[in-house]
Amino acid sequence: MFLDTVLARNLRLVDCAAELHRTGAVEPDTYVVDLDAVEANAALLAKAARRQGLGLWFVAKQIGRNPELVQAVALHLPRFAAIDVREARTLHAAGAQAGNVGHLVQTPHRALPEMLAWCPEAVTVFDLANARAVSDAAHKLGCVQDVLVRIEGAPGTVHPGQEGGVPLSGLEGFAAEAERMPGIRLAGATAFPCVQCEPGSGQPRPTATFELARQAQALLTERGHTELKLSAPGVTCAATLPMLAGLGATHGEPGHALTGTTPLHAIDPQQPERPAYVYVTEVAHLLADGRPALHGGGFYPRSGVKSALIPRTGARLAVQTAPAENIDYYRLLASGDARPGDTAVLAFRTQIFVTRSTVAVVAGLGAGSPRLTGCYDALGRPLPEAAGGKGAGGP
Repeated sequence: MFLDTVLARNLRLVDCAAELHRTGAVEPDTYVVDLDAVEANAALLAKAARRQGLGLWFVAKQIGRNPELVQAVALHLPRFAAIDVREARTLHAAGAQAGNVGHLVQTPHRALPEMLAWCPEAVTVFDLANARAVSDAAHKLGCVQDVLVRIEGAPGTVHPGQEGGVPLSGLEGFAAEAERMPGIRLAGATAFPCVQCEPGSGQPRPTATFELARQAQALLTERGHTELKLSAPGVTCAATLPMLAGLGATHGEPGHALTGTTPLHAIDPQQPERPAYVYVTEVAHLLADGRPALHGGGFYPRSGVKSALIPRTGARLAVQTAPAENIDYYRLLASGDARPGDTAVLAFRTQIFVTRSTVAVVAGLGAGSPRLTGCYDALGRPLPEAAGGKGAGGP
């Protein structure tokens, strides 16, 4: 999906990843991430958001909640949107500040005292029971916590497994109850996804869910609530920030923009964010008909992966489709010039935190002196065999 883009915009990363694998510094099934590019993308997004008067809460699940990358992003975007409580703890431990907690997964009630003690800017709640739990925990801590009301998505826009929220038709009743809770303040609304890329063209468009969130903000304003936030996550990148501001959002939640891997980047290599990761693996064996099988572990089902580069020969081989319900022990390529042991470099959309991959962080690519700064598991935990600080080879 992104191989053409990364070859055009960050060839040194491709060469470095291939060299790391060739020399044994990283194993197959490793995402190699350009630390400098991630930081540069964060700085670019921060500057673009300031021009639009927007706040940004960064998301780190797609980069494996990696502490090195989190610290680089937080230099420019200090506050995070935590997908779940485990992610919140990892990002907090890495030194980032809590922006929006409960973004996609509600915070377990027993974890609320811990999360609220960090003074997050907002806690997202999906229903009255969760609003009451936040209020009770905040009241015991002697504080009043700002909450965002998650609005139920419009039909046809909600991803399976991400259902929930207050229906717009029920917001008046929700607000009337929540306004009596002493430990919370209704501080705005959010929903997901608020922006999506059109299939085929890849062009970002606001969704019907975004409009519901806007109506929710207006309803809360009519009830007398002030200084309201409207967080509109989904394809938050430099190209969509003017749209968010124009539609009244106050916050975006960039994730894939930090690595230059939104669907928009797949069709337009000249988007300002640079591609910042590749996936490196190895040809495991050849089938009897000549098709190479790659070591798997990091193939996200919605990746849009198209082709693999075999650096030894320069061959670009098509990646064959595989059922999403299958375990990715291997991934097959079309027949071509490849043999067992060959390095393969791919670039596609991922969510590293749901893989079993290694994440290798590389710094110094821009200066032509790459070095491997650390290796981590898919949840951001350092691996003892990391070759931190060693030369990473490269072009």
